[in-house]
Amino acid sequence: MRKVVAGLFITADGVTEEPSNWQEHFDEDMGAELGKHLAETDAILLGRVTYTYWVDYWPTQSPESDADFAHHINNTPKYVVSDTLSEVHWGKFNTVTLVRGKDLAATLDKLKQQPGKNIAVSGSPTLVRRMIEADLLDELTLIVHPVLAARGKRLFDGLHDLKRLDLVSTRSTRMGTVFITYHLRKPDTK
Repeated sequence: MRKVVAGLFITADGVTEEPSNWQEHFDEDMGAELGKHLAETDAILLGRVTYTYWVDYWPTQSPESDADFAHHINNTPKYVVSDTLSEVHWGKFNTVTLVRGKDLAATLDKLKQQPGKNIAVSGSPTLVRRMIEADLLDELTLIVHPVLAARGKRLFDGLHDLKRLDLVSTRSTRMGTVFITYHLRKPDTK
């Protein structure tokens, strides 16, 4: 069965909002890790805010401008989770579907039953937090940057219930960014 995975850029003090304000490097090691993530993904979940950022950028990028990223993002099926949007589009690509929040669990259940690779949540910290609360996320990778942002939305602010994680792996880049991957324990496991 397919897994639902999330990977988020995050500061050492837990901020996930606006990585463009605090991310200072993107080295070869980070590119390799993110490339591996792309190779293991064939469906993308986006929250409304990330969708509004991405839809203005990615559909206009040529495969040469951001190499594998533009090709992958533009051609991979995307599911935008929103209760406020009435429609979604992706430029000349017919690869995006609107999912109402109340339909998220059922949509994920259907997608997980289909053959394929991972279903990845890209960016979208509010959606990730919501999925953690609802036990809809199987795996979480925190891409911890060596910076303290001091302000901005933190990933786990507003989390209501205790959640247990099992460490899967840690990897660090030469520039000091650390990839920490966890499996999220379901409520019925100890």
